[in-house]
This record gives sequence, structure tokens and C-alpha cells, in this order.
Amino acid sequence: MKVSHCPTCNSEDYVKSGVIKNRQRYKCKSCNYFFTVNKIGKKIDDYYVNKALQLYLEGLTYREIERILGISHVSIMNWVKKYQIKRPHNSKYHPTYKILNAEELSSFFSNSENLKGAGTLVTELGDKFMLIKWERFRE
Repeated sequence: MKVSHCPTCNSEDYVKSGVIKNRQRYKCKSCNYFFTVNKIGKKIDDYYVNKALQLYLEGLTYREIERILGISHVSIMNWVKKYQIKRPHNSKYHPTYKILNAEELSSFFSNSENLKGAGTLVTELGDKFMLIKWERFRE
């Protein structure tokens, strides 16, 4: 496999720097990063990375996000660490969520009782919508 650029800074200014585990190693002259040939693997679309992080910030657990998006909870944890995502902690509220189609979503919002006593967020999930509602813990 041919290396075309540094994976860190995208510079094309690099030199060979030895062999590790029978793989050519390179050093970027711009950022001094050492790397081997590019990985061949499945890359998850940025849309799903953004959705997973958005859902994490909304208070859903890694496993809940995994069930909704079909992406490993380990990948989601790695993205949270990689992008240093911190969600605010508020123990008085907890999120509940529903997956709805456009007609169900319209029906939900037409009932004024559904709009009282909680914050609500709607986000697109392909051809459906996810409705996240924050409700106070009942004491």
C-alpha cells in the first residue's frame, strides 16, 4: 500500500523511518508524527459519529445508543474519549425517548398535554425521528 500523506496533519512531506513488524515506518517532517501504512478497515460515516455523540450529550447510555444506531458501544466510548465530550450532570432530570415516523411525530405535538412539564428534542434518524424528553424524577 502506498502512503500519500500524514494521517495527523495531511502533509505530503514525510521520510522513511525504519521497519516495524515487517511494515514500513514513516516520519512526517511537518509534525514529527511516526506512522505506518494507512489502515484498511471499515470507516463509520461521520453522520453516525455525530448522531452518537449528540445522543450521548442528550443523556442516553452507550448501550441505548448502540441499540438505536446499531453501532458498537465501544466505538461510541472511543469517540467520546477522542473528542473529549463531557456531558453536564443533572440528577433531577432523566431522558426518555421514542422513535416515531413523521405522522406519529405530528400527532404527538398536536396534543398539548405532551408539551407540558419537560424539555423536548427531536432529531432525525434516517427516515424516522427520535423524540427525547427530559422529565423530572418523581419523588
